[in-house]
Amino acid sequence: MNLKGMNILQFHFPDLGTPSGRLRIAGWFLLWFGFVTTYFILSDNIPTWSIDSQILILTIGFLVISQFFSRRKTYQEKFRELAYRNAAVHFLIPGLGFLFAAVIHTAYMNGPFVPRGWWTTMFLLLGIWLLVSGLVLWARAILTFGLDNLMLAHVYHPGDGSLVKSEIYEILRHPIYAGVLRVIFGLALLNGNANSLAFILFAPLGFTGWIRLVEERELIERFGESYLEYRRRVPAFWIKFTAIPAYLRILFTSR
Repeated sequence: MNLKGMNILQFHFPDLGTPSGRLRIAGWFLLWFGFVTTYFILSDNIPTWSIDSQILILTIGFLVISQFFSRRKTYQEKFRELAYRNAAVHFLIPGLGFLFAAVIHTAYMNGPFVPRGWWTTMFLLLGIWLLVSGLVLWARAILTFGLDNLMLAHVYHPGDGSLVKSEIYEILRHPIYAGVLRVIFGLALLNGNANSLAFILFAPLGFTGWIRLVEERELIERFGESYLEYRRRVPAFWIKFTAIPAYLRILFTSR
Protein backbone atom coordinates (compact mmCIF):
# COMPACT_ATOMS: atom_id res chain seq x y z
CA MET A 1 0.00 0.00 0.00
CA ASN A 2 1.35 3.41 -1.04
CA LEU A 3 0.65 5.71 1.91
CA LYS A 4 -0.39 9.29 1.34
CA GLY A 5 2.58 11.56 0.68
CA MET A 6 5.08 8.73 0.13
CA ASN A 7 5.73 9.74 -3.49
CA ILE A 8 6.56 13.32 -2.49
CA LEU A 9 8.73 12.11 0.39
CA GLN A 10 10.68 9.73 -1.85
CA PHE A 11 11.20 12.49 -4.43
CA HIS A 12 12.92 14.72 -1.85
CA PHE A 13 14.49 11.85 0.11
CA PRO A 14 15.81 9.47 -2.62
CA ASP A 15 17.10 6.92 -0.09
CA LEU A 16 13.51 5.96 0.69
CA GLY A 17 12.95 4.89 -2.91
CA THR A 18 14.97 1.67 -2.57
CA PRO A 19 14.81 -1.21 -0.06
CA SER A 20 18.49 -0.79 0.85
CA GLY A 21 18.00 2.95 1.36
CA ARG A 22 14.98 2.43 3.59
CA LEU A 23 16.97 -0.13 5.57
CA ARG A 24 19.82 2.33 6.10
CA ILE A 25 17.46 5.05 7.29
CA ALA A 26 15.63 2.66 9.61
CA GLY A 27 18.98 1.49 10.97
CA TRP A 28 20.05 5.10 11.58
CA PHE A 29 16.87 5.75 13.56
CA LEU A 30 17.22 2.50 15.52
CA LEU A 31 20.85 3.31 16.32
CA TRP A 32 19.84 6.52 18.09
CA PHE A 33 16.78 4.91 19.65
CA GLY A 34 18.90 2.04 20.97
CA PHE A 35 21.60 4.38 22.25
CA VAL A 36 19.10 6.45 24.24
CA THR A 37 17.25 3.37 25.50
CA THR A 38 20.55 1.93 26.77
CA TYR A 39 21.19 5.19 28.59
CA PHE A 40 17.73 5.01 30.18
CA ILE A 41 18.28 1.43 31.36
CA LEU A 42 21.59 2.37 32.97
CA SER A 43 20.43 5.65 34.49
CA ASP A 44 17.29 4.08 35.94
CA ASN A 45 19.55 2.16 38.33
CA ILE A 46 20.56 5.43 39.99
CA PRO A 47 17.98 6.82 42.45
CA THR A 48 16.43 10.16 41.38
CA TRP A 49 17.95 9.99 37.87
CA SER A 50 14.91 8.49 36.16
CA ILE A 51 12.77 11.63 35.94
CA ASP A 52 15.82 13.86 35.36
CA SER A 53 16.97 11.64 32.49
CA GLN A 54 13.49 11.67 30.97
CA ILE A 55 13.31 15.45 30.93
CA LEU A 56 16.91 15.74 29.69
CA ILE A 57 16.41 13.36 26.76
CA LEU A 58 13.11 14.94 25.72
CA THR A 59 14.77 18.36 25.77
CA ILE A 60 17.75 17.13 23.73
CA GLY A 61 15.38 15.55 21.20
CA PHE A 62 13.54 18.82 20.66
CA LEU A 63 16.81 20.78 20.47
CA VAL A 64 18.22 18.44 17.82
CA ILE A 65 15.05 18.68 15.70
CA SER A 66 15.04 22.47 16.11
CA GLN A 67 18.30 22.50 14.11
CA PHE A 68 16.34 21.05 11.20
CA PHE A 69 14.36 24.32 11.18
CA SER A 70 17.00 26.85 12.18
CA ARG A 71 19.65 25.63 9.70
CA ARG A 72 17.30 25.43 6.72
CA LYS A 73 18.80 28.31 4.76
CA THR A 74 22.34 27.13 5.40
CA TYR A 75 21.51 23.63 4.18
CA GLN A 76 19.63 24.92 1.14
CA GLU A 77 22.62 27.02 0.12
CA LYS A 78 25.11 24.22 0.76
CA PHE A 79 23.26 21.12 -0.46
CA ARG A 80 20.56 22.58 -2.75
CA GLU A 81 18.25 19.74 -3.90
CA LEU A 82 19.62 17.45 -1.18
CA ALA A 83 19.10 20.02 1.59
CA TYR A 84 16.00 18.34 3.01
CA ARG A 85 17.47 14.84 2.77
CA ASN A 86 20.69 15.83 4.57
CA ALA A 87 18.94 17.88 7.24
CA ALA A 88 16.59 14.96 7.92
CA VAL A 89 19.51 12.56 8.30
CA HIS A 90 21.53 14.95 10.47
CA PHE A 91 18.78 16.29 12.72
CA LEU A 92 15.25 14.99 12.18
CA ILE A 93 15.86 11.25 12.38
CA PRO A 94 18.26 11.39 15.38
CA GLY A 95 15.88 13.76 17.17
CA LEU A 96 12.96 11.41 16.58
CA GLY A 97 15.08 8.58 17.97
CA PHE A 98 15.50 10.58 21.18
CA LEU A 99 11.79 11.44 21.40
CA PHE A 100 10.48 7.94 20.68
CA ALA A 101 12.86 6.47 23.26
CA ALA A 102 11.64 9.00 25.84
CA VAL A 103 7.97 8.25 25.12
CA ILE A 104 8.48 4.49 25.53
CA HIS A 105 10.64 5.03 28.62
CA THR A 106 7.53 6.37 30.33
CA ALA A 107 6.28 2.77 30.47
CA TYR A 108 9.26 1.37 32.38
CA MET A 109 10.97 4.32 34.08
CA ASN A 110 12.02 3.65 37.64
CA GLY A 111 10.62 5.28 40.75
CA PRO A 112 8.63 4.77 43.96
CA PHE A 113 5.25 3.24 43.25
CA VAL A 114 2.07 4.95 44.34
CA PRO A 115 0.35 2.95 47.13
CA ARG A 116 -2.50 0.74 45.91
CA GLY A 117 -6.06 1.84 46.60
CA TRP A 118 -9.36 2.63 44.92
CA TRP A 119 -7.47 4.86 42.51
CA THR A 120 -5.45 1.90 41.16
CA THR A 121 -8.35 0.63 39.03
CA MET A 122 -9.08 4.16 37.86
CA PHE A 123 -5.45 4.59 36.78
CA LEU A 124 -5.60 1.28 34.92
CA LEU A 125 -8.80 2.03 33.01
CA LEU A 126 -7.87 5.62 32.23
CA GLY A 127 -4.37 4.55 31.20
CA ILE A 128 -5.72 1.95 28.76
CA TRP A 129 -8.17 4.46 27.27
CA LEU A 130 -5.52 7.14 26.82
CA LEU A 131 -3.01 4.70 25.34
CA VAL A 132 -5.46 3.19 22.84
CA SER A 133 -7.10 6.48 21.87
CA GLY A 134 -3.69 8.14 21.56
CA LEU A 135 -2.37 5.46 19.21
CA VAL A 136 -5.54 5.60 17.10
CA LEU A 137 -5.47 9.40 16.97
CA TRP A 138 -1.79 9.35 16.01
CA ALA A 139 -2.43 6.84 13.21
CA ARG A 140 -5.51 8.72 11.94
CA ALA A 141 -3.57 11.98 11.83
CA ILE A 142 -0.71 10.42 9.87
CA LEU A 143 -3.11 8.95 7.31
CA THR A 144 -4.82 12.33 6.97
CA PHE A 145 -1.70 14.48 7.05
CA GLY A 146 0.52 12.29 4.85
CA LEU A 147 4.03 10.96 5.34
CA ASP A 148 5.60 13.94 3.60
CA ASN A 149 4.06 16.33 6.12
CA LEU A 150 4.80 13.98 9.02
CA MET A 151 8.48 14.07 8.02
CA LEU A 152 8.33 17.87 7.58
CA ALA A 153 9.24 17.90 3.88
CA HIS A 154 7.17 21.08 3.52
CA VAL A 155 9.67 22.99 5.68
CA TYR A 156 12.25 22.75 2.89
CA HIS A 157 9.77 22.44 0.01
CA PRO A 158 6.77 24.65 0.91
CA GLY A 159 5.44 24.49 -2.62
CA ASP A 160 4.60 20.82 -2.14
CA GLY A 161 2.64 21.40 1.07
CA SER A 162 -0.76 22.86 1.84
CA LEU A 163 -2.97 23.56 4.83
CA VAL A 164 -4.76 20.24 5.31
CA LYS A 165 -8.57 20.46 5.43
CA SER A 166 -10.02 17.66 7.55
CA GLU A 167 -12.46 17.26 10.42
CA ILE A 168 -9.64 16.19 12.72
CA TYR A 169 -7.95 19.57 12.23
CA GLU A 170 -11.19 21.35 13.12
CA ILE A 171 -10.97 20.05 16.69
CA LEU A 172 -7.18 19.80 17.25
CA ARG A 173 -4.38 21.89 15.78
CA HIS A 174 -1.72 19.23 16.36
CA PRO A 175 -3.42 15.81 16.41
CA ILE A 176 -0.13 13.90 16.02
CA TYR A 177 1.34 15.56 19.12
CA ALA A 178 -2.03 15.20 20.84
CA GLY A 179 -1.85 11.46 20.15
CA VAL A 180 1.70 11.24 21.49
CA LEU A 181 0.73 13.10 24.68
CA ARG A 182 -2.16 10.69 25.25
CA VAL A 183 0.23 7.77 24.81
CA ILE A 184 2.61 9.33 27.36
CA PHE A 185 -0.23 9.86 29.83
CA GLY A 186 -1.51 6.32 29.28
CA LEU A 187 1.90 4.70 29.75
CA ALA A 188 2.55 6.80 32.86
CA LEU A 189 -0.74 5.74 34.46
CA LEU A 190 -0.13 2.09 33.59
CA ASN A 191 3.39 2.33 35.01
CA GLY A 192 1.97 3.83 38.16
CA ASN A 193 5.08 5.14 39.87
CA ALA A 194 5.70 8.64 41.15
CA ASN A 195 8.30 9.54 38.52
CA SER A 196 6.15 8.57 35.56
CA LEU A 197 3.18 10.44 37.01
CA ALA A 198 5.34 13.51 37.66
CA PHE A 199 6.52 13.43 34.06
CA ILE A 200 2.98 13.86 32.73
CA LEU A 201 2.99 17.30 34.36
CA PHE A 202 6.11 18.27 32.40
CA ALA A 203 5.36 16.68 29.00
CA PRO A 204 2.58 19.10 27.92
CA LEU A 205 4.84 22.05 28.81
CA GLY A 206 7.62 20.63 26.65
CA PHE A 207 5.33 20.06 23.66
CA THR A 208 3.70 23.48 24.07
CA GLY A 209 7.10 25.15 24.11
CA TRP A 210 8.11 23.25 20.99
CA ILE A 211 5.09 24.18 18.89
CA ARG A 212 5.09 27.81 20.02
CA LEU A 213 8.81 28.49 19.66
CA VAL A 214 9.60 26.36 16.61
CA GLU A 215 6.90 24.63 14.60
CA GLU A 216 4.15 27.24 14.66
CA ARG A 217 6.62 29.98 13.77
CA GLU A 218 7.21 28.17 10.49
CA LEU A 219 3.46 27.71 9.97
CA ILE A 220 2.81 31.41 10.60
CA GLU A 221 5.56 32.24 8.13
CA ARG A 222 3.88 30.07 5.49
CA PHE A 223 0.20 30.82 6.11
CA GLY A 224 0.23 34.18 7.89
CA GLU A 225 -2.98 35.56 9.39
CA SER A 226 -5.04 32.52 8.36
CA TYR A 227 -3.00 30.33 10.69
CA LEU A 228 -3.15 32.88 13.52
CA GLU A 229 -6.95 32.89 13.25
CA TYR A 230 -6.94 29.09 13.17
CA ARG A 231 -4.72 28.99 16.28
CA ARG A 232 -7.11 31.27 18.15
CA ARG A 233 -10.07 29.06 17.24
CA VAL A 234 -8.75 25.49 17.64
CA PRO A 235 -6.94 24.04 20.71
CA ALA A 236 -3.56 22.38 20.25
CA PHE A 237 -3.84 19.08 22.14
CA TRP A 238 -7.03 18.78 24.21
CA ILE A 239 -10.45 18.93 22.64
CA LYS A 240 -13.26 21.22 23.71
CA PHE A 241 -16.21 19.59 25.46
CA THR A 242 -18.46 20.33 22.49
CA ALA A 243 -16.07 18.47 20.18
CA ILE A 244 -16.34 15.11 22.01
CA PRO A 245 -18.84 13.59 19.51
CA ALA A 246 -16.62 14.55 16.56
CA TYR A 247 -13.55 13.22 18.39
CA LEU A 248 -15.17 9.84 19.03
CA ARG A 249 -16.42 9.68 15.45
CA ILE A 250 -12.89 10.29 14.16
CA LEU A 251 -11.48 7.58 16.41
CA PHE A 252 -14.02 4.85 15.80
CA THR A 253 -15.43 5.28 12.30
CA SER A 254 -13.88 5.04 8.87
CA ARG A 255 -14.75 8.63 7.97
